[in-house]
Amino acid sequence: MMMDEQFFKQIFWGNTVKQYCVFVVVILLGLFFKRLVSRLVSLALFKIFRKFAEEVKVDTFVALLLKPIESFITFCTIYLAINNLSHPLNIVLWHRSKSKVEITIGDCLDKIFLFLIILSIFWIILRIIDFIAFVLKHKATITNNRADDQLVPFLKELTKTLICFLGFFVLLGFVFEINVLTLITGLGIGGIAIALAAKESLENLIGSFTIFLDKPFTVGDVVKVDGIEGTIEKVGFRSTWLVSPDKTTIVIPNRAMIDGVLENVTLRNYRRVNFFIGLTYETKSEDIKSILAAIEDFLSKHPETKDGYATFDNFGDSALNIQVIYLVVNMEHRKYVKIKEEINFKLIEIVDQYRSGFAYPTQRSVH
Repeated sequence: MMMDEQFFKQIFWGNTVKQYCVFVVVILLGLFFKRLVSRLVSLALFKIFRKFAEEVKVDTFVALLLKPIESFITFCTIYLAINNLSHPLNIVLWHRSKSKVEITIGDCLDKIFLFLIILSIFWIILRIIDFIAFVLKHKATITNNRADDQLVPFLKELTKTLICFLGFFVLLGFVFEINVLTLITGLGIGGIAIALAAKESLENLIGSFTIFLDKPFTVGDVVKVDGIEGTIEKVGFRSTWLVSPDKTTIVIPNRAMIDGVLENVTLRNYRRVNFFIGLTYETKSEDIKSILAAIEDFLSKHPETKDGYATFDNFGDSALNIQVIYLVVNMEHRKYVKIKEEINFKLIEIVDQYRSGFAYPTQRSVH
């Protein structure tokens, strides 16, 4: 027993063998049990949200929190293990004799691990916000109101941004020991410069609130903004995401969404189609009248069109121009283009039926 005690009291590099053993044991226990402890803590936290998230499986919550809680446990374990050692943590890295201030390796490690621990705590908070947003989004899909589908992602982004700002100031206060209130009040001209730099972001944020208050569109609506058409996918606090008919994602700042000319195609009852076809000059007037009558008859009987008509509009340089106008009842884009295609093919058949043809630019010499 005496030999064992003597062995553990031996000193190497400023620390006893016992201190090194405790260091190794703490590290091994922390790394070995971190997954189990993380899961148990996640399950315990889920009990707080059990009534709120009845429709969501507990595994979803655990999957979100597992890594951040593991990181928190790892940092705490290593910090506790290192704090058990003495040397060389007491080596002075910086000394100021006038103010009698010394910074040791141990002080630096304390700051580093405090930084990492606070970071992991805010990571856990952000993951909890993700889970709450996931549940709210699931509940929003059940309701018929599409406004809540739009509101949930916006509130999620806004809350996470505020949490990140809070985390930044907490790090400044606790890790770097900066008086945050003094820092904010002492910004002066620098604060004005920052405010001017953030002017556009602030305008976009105000634009997002305007969108939610005025509700010119909701998620799923087809809109056209300054000639850009797409389906609203998401409204964030800075920008709005659209998906164009060719499945391209378009990101438009919220300021542009409220300042530009916005047309909500979904709110329209019909899509208007207006175009010209050119008949050859060889077409007789009786055939033109028959073509016009056939087009109007077809449009009037088509189940997906309304108020369709055709007129002989003018004499072009190389064609007799016929104007065709009709309204498409179906608003879904794919169906809309298919209806246009069907009508275009029918126009070709009608023109061929009455012994005419489509003109193209020609020049004739006069003798």
